Amino acid sequence: MRFTFRRKKEMPDGLWMKCEGCEKPVFKKAVEDRLHVCPECSYHFKLPARLRLKTLLDPDSFVERHENLLPSDPLKFADQMPYPERVAKHQAASGLNEAIVVGEGRILGKPLAIGVMDFAFMGASMGSVVGEKVTRIVELATEKKWPLVIVCASGGARMQEGILSLMQLSKTSAALARLHAAGGLYISVMTNPTTAGVLASFATLADIIIAEPKALIGFTGPRVIKETIKKSLPPGFQTSEFLLEHGFLDRIVSRENLRDEIAKIIEYCQ
Repeated sequence: MRFTFRRKKEMPDGLWMKCEGCEKPVFKKAVEDRLHVCPECSYHFKLPARLRLKTLLDPDSFVERHENLLPSDPLKFADQMPYPERVAKHQAASGLNEAIVVGEGRILGKPLAIGVMDFAFMGASMGSVVGEKVTRIVELATEKKWPLVIVCASGGARMQEGILSLMQLSKTSAALARLHAAGGLYISVMTNPTTAGVLASFATLADIIIAEPKALIGFTGPRVIKETIKKSLPPGFQTSEFLLEHGFLDRIVSRENLRDEIAKIIEYCQ
């Protein structure tokens, strides 16, 4: 008897990916078609800033502002590489000049000021340029009397800028205080993860606080808290769902519904 063997068909690279939530292999295009949400467990993957803007705003309505603000190196900081080299590396990889994109746009025809953070750029750490861009977009919303939306994501302060990074907490908070005094509307959207200095400043100073499902939200990571207080933490601690239950959030909104939800809030408040 004679046997014939077929050559095994090779699977092209990049068709499948592992979900960070359910850890199952999922078809990459299916994830992308659902705005980078897992079709199996609805885990929300991190979304690049410019893609986020496309999902939220009316087509061709976004006008970027302050894109030429660039970080400096006041401390001449170097760890595994000099700070300017690290910045240049992330600029090349992300296509962004900094960890936040700010500007003006429209949602369902309604004008607004908007900022979107991008975790791919140095963990969306808040340095002096991030703080300055947030402050300026808050001031634009105050001047124009437009609603303000900031999509937050961050691992914390940018250690390479030392005290200049920490100063951004008070600067952004002061700008938001002026917006509130002028009667402005501010909607904060917390994505995975939103932590540390960003959480402690402009992310939590909103009139309406929204979060995506299953996002990690907290000032300090759960491991550090557990080691500090020497106690076990409640199940789901620092997730969107836990924080909504304890009154820290106003709404949890899935990514596919976020645009419509923000439009409804703006319509209701104006």
